[in-house]
Amino acid sequence: QYKFRDLTIEELKNVSKTYPNFTFSMNTYTFKDGSQKDLLNFSGTVPVKYGDFYNIPIHLWILDSHPFAPPICFLKPTVNMAISVGKHVDAHGRIYLPYLQNWSHPKSTVIGLIKEMIAKFEEELPLYSLSSSEAARQSELLSYIAKITAGETDMKSKTKLGGGKNEGCFNKITVVGAGDLGIACVLAVAARGAADKVVLLDLSEGAAKGGTMDLEIFALPNVEISKEFSASADSKVVVLTVNSLGNAQTYLDVIQSNVDLFRGIIPAISHYSQNTVLLVASHPVEVMTYVSWKLSAFPKSRVIGVGANLDAERFQYILTNLLKAEALAKDAWIIGEQGEDKVLSWTSCNLAANQMEAMAAHNSREKVANRAMEVLKGKGQRSWSVGLSVADLTDSILKDKRKVHSVSTLAKGCCNINSEVFLSLPCVLGTNGVVEMVKLEEDPLVQEKLQSGAGSIHDLQQQLKL
Repeated sequence: QYKFRDLTIEELKNVSKTYPNFTFSMNTYTFKDGSQKDLLNFSGTVPVKYGDFYNIPIHLWILDSHPFAPPICFLKPTVNMAISVGKHVDAHGRIYLPYLQNWSHPKSTVIGLIKEMIAKFEEELPLYSLSSSEAARQSELLSYIAKITAGETDMKSKTKLGGGKNEGCFNKITVVGAGDLGIACVLAVAARGAADKVVLLDLSEGAAKGGTMDLEIFALPNVEISKEFSASADSKVVVLTVNSLGNAQTYLDVIQSNVDLFRGIIPAISHYSQNTVLLVASHPVEVMTYVSWKLSAFPKSRVIGVGANLDAERFQYILTNLLKAEALAKDAWIIGEQGEDKVLSWTSCNLAANQMEAMAAHNSREKVANRAMEVLKGKGQRSWSVGLSVADLTDSILKDKRKVHSVSTLAKGCCNINSEVFLSLPCVLGTNGVVEMVKLEEDPLVQEKLQSGAGSIHDLQQQLKL
């Protein structure tokens, strides 16, 4: 059943020569979706020097697409061992390493993987010894871990290691990208105070520069800077701010460069934070939110773009504070595409009791709205202003506020849109992202503009290589 049987056998022969203590067998592995496969697996110990030498027991599952897919790796603690949860190991013994995330045949091999595993374990020992009394208390948990390493990957159990770093309600946010926008998001989120921890994932090459270096110098409480995807593990929200800085010549090339960049990011992020909400701030936000949804395979409710949230908040502020039209502001929304093609819409149509009054009220509303749009026009979106918008959205998600925001969401089925495109629409946000979409006032002109925008975006997406 192995697609590349000869390559797999040849590599495992090399593993057996280098680590003769490993034992091989075929067993059934149960994936998270409940599907099962009979897979080759091997168990053994690897020598780790941490003061003294320790033999760390591991268990590796070889997928049927090996060597083009990385193994699934677990610790296999004995009854007198406990797992030390860290950057590379979770509470269930699952091992996460950069080598696994960057796996690429023929450069990547199981031997190379084990070598990196040893190197990382020498930096942070993944197991510690239990006293006899502790071993007795941990027996139930270790039994559960043994099931996990045997392939039973149902994560519904709430059992946790005592003293775990993420026990209880721990609101962690990761910002991917250390450019001006990424740093602005970190500062705004930290200032908002909704997150217990903010991780800035700096994917740039070389040493820390500019703002990242300044963040390290003037260390902020609860802010961590890292270059490893594992630092993002168990984030409640992951904010994507990265944009490719390649030498693309056309607009399509620029977007394709961003898509290629996301292909190396989204799978790793979704691997380490399987229940996170992805919040996309990269450009163009509608397309990159769609790309994030496709690459993550997350439900549509947990993949959203910052969309028109900033413009909508500004528009409502102008109506309320500058034009003194607070009654109108609560129903007024900026929707559609981010940028020049944004659309004004309303979520209420109760203007008046009779047709004449309704017409007069409608005309008055449109005049005020047009004045607000004129004030809004020309107000660019600086990094710090987008950062404040991101902090506003993450606050609503983390605190389950059920507040309405205009964010990029899957628009298929709305306003007779039949394609899989993301557009900004008024949505109620909560812990799991989009809770529900708010019904818009039926306006043929608004629907026409949204359908036109959706068509253009869909045509663009069809030209991209995912």
